[in-house]
Amino acid sequence: MQTNDSKSPSPVPTVELEEVTIRFSGDSGDGMQLAGSQFTLASGFSGNDLMTFPDFPAEIRAPQNTLFGVSGFQIHFGSNKILTPGDQIDVLVAMNPAALKVNLQDLKQNGIIIANIDEFIDRNLAKVDYASNPLDDVSLQQKYQIVKVPITTLTRSALKDSPLSPKEIERCKNFFALGITYWLFNKDPKPTIEWLQQKFSKQPVYAEANIKVLMAGHAYAETIEAFQNRYEIKKAKFTPGFYRNINGNTALAIGIVTAALLSKLKVLYASYPITPASDILHELVKYKNCNVITYQAEDEIAAVCAAIGASYGGHIGITGSSGPGICLKTEAINLAVMTELPLVIINVQRGGPSTGLPTKTEQADLLQAFFGRNGESHVPILAPAVPSDNFYLVLKAIEIATKYMTPVFLLSDGYLANGSEPWQLPNIENLEFDIKYPNFDQKIEDYKVYKRNSITLAREWVVPGNAYHIHRIGGLEKDEKGNVSYDSNNHDKMVRLRYEKIQRIVNDIPDQDLFGAQEGELLVVSWGSTFGHTREACETLYNKGYSIGHIHLKYLNPFPKNLEHILKSFKKIVVAEINLGQLAFILRGKYLVPAESFNQVRGRPFHVDELVHFFEAKLKS
Repeated sequence: MQTNDSKSPSPVPTVELEEVTIRFSGDSGDGMQLAGSQFTLASGFSGNDLMTFPDFPAEIRAPQNTLFGVSGFQIHFGSNKILTPGDQIDVLVAMNPAALKVNLQDLKQNGIIIANIDEFIDRNLAKVDYASNPLDDVSLQQKYQIVKVPITTLTRSALKDSPLSPKEIERCKNFFALGITYWLFNKDPKPTIEWLQQKFSKQPVYAEANIKVLMAGHAYAETIEAFQNRYEIKKAKFTPGFYRNINGNTALAIGIVTAALLSKLKVLYASYPITPASDILHELVKYKNCNVITYQAEDEIAAVCAAIGASYGGHIGITGSSGPGICLKTEAINLAVMTELPLVIINVQRGGPSTGLPTKTEQADLLQAFFGRNGESHVPILAPAVPSDNFYLVLKAIEIATKYMTPVFLLSDGYLANGSEPWQLPNIENLEFDIKYPNFDQKIEDYKVYKRNSITLAREWVVPGNAYHIHRIGGLEKDEKGNVSYDSNNHDKMVRLRYEKIQRIVNDIPDQDLFGAQEGELLVVSWGSTFGHTREACETLYNKGYSIGHIHLKYLNPFPKNLEHILKSFKKIVVAEINLGQLAFILRGKYLVPAESFNQVRGRPFHVDELVHFFEAKLKS
């Protein structure tokens, strides 16, 4: 099939930009996630650095043309290092009035609106309280570049001879919008064409229809002369290597598979479906031939108990969920603490409390991970900073769990789970992954269940079923031999040993790195998915000459050895987190430092400009 050359000469002048943010937005059935992911693919193939932010409603199929049914996909791409999915947007693709109303506040002055005018009819305008068509508003036309396109009509026209049904034809309209944006930003449609051909290899009629619509949109943009410019974003500078686009949940899944292959131990991943963690299970199902067993349990409690059972049998037990599911797993997690069995618990955090905001992001489960169990129940906690970190930190979590015989929390969140970035594939031979293996049959002299390693204080990971290692473990307190014990002195001793074991993990984590000023006026502390926004804000102010430093914590329990020294090297401390100050609360209590908070709980990442304004005010006060 012949396609238009995306690099062909055009009467519209081409302007080179360093970075652009574009948002595709429409009903949850308009295919905006697919359009966004394909634009991401094309940007990656053209060598741009990028980060994405998918944003979709909680309802499986929200009522059409309503504000709460709007689905969006944002891509920030450029020729320089991209740390965030962008604050304000340069281009908004609005497939209906609801999409325009929800997103207009984020569009930059003189930004471009590509609107599907077929949906701007009286009925749809009334649903979102527009008294008249906003696209005809003179003040809006003066503020933005408005490109009105009858996308639905033109899609039908492009496929007038197609054997597809009218409903199937209309579903192709997202590719018409995508074709327009490919022309606008000089993106090669070839990767998308190849993807469609592969996706619908057994149903080529669908591939042909979508390709035809894609190229019709591309050709239409070239002929309408509605755009003031086309735009070119040069390649970013990457370290040489093989790259792929990856989101956080996929990175977790691939990390789990890697652990299974490198260790040659079977991994059981047991979970119950819950947004936004479900995709880990969906992805892992593909790797059943790689030592990975997936188990969709009947509920959250069954899932975590199955994972504990796998660890008891000498395998790697992992369970995943989001905040509401972690609540249900709590009692079983505490069983793993008491029995001292390795277990990795992945919490892909979302808005709460209760079922809260299922598809929105939040960092409000930190205190749950720290303290959300009865008794003195201490566990290590890790948190990735960017989507690809999930790959490396799940490997580290498994290392710690097996070496120290303990449950380990890994706190991801909705933004990291669904957001994506280019990821350089690691050399498998250079990966650092060193777990402690279970003892299946090697005799241990003077074996006692809770006899401890002198360095780690961990007990032996022995597998039941042979005469050498007869033992009992369970939720009741035990003595060193594994006998139930209600002796007060023994309980005090065992509680302190379990606590000290977690503190010794500090020897297995790196020192905290510090960006910017090494001492001085203001230290910004962040954790989890706030990394890119806080780092960009701090970098902006540091480059202006301000005395500002930034640390981003990936290890939250125990903290790195040098954290206290860094904290006490600055006059002021601000902790930026998407909750009401949970990490700030812990730092104040542990280190007695005057940590203040920058908090927002909007179900979305921070905006860099808001952080810059807040930090600058603190520096000047």
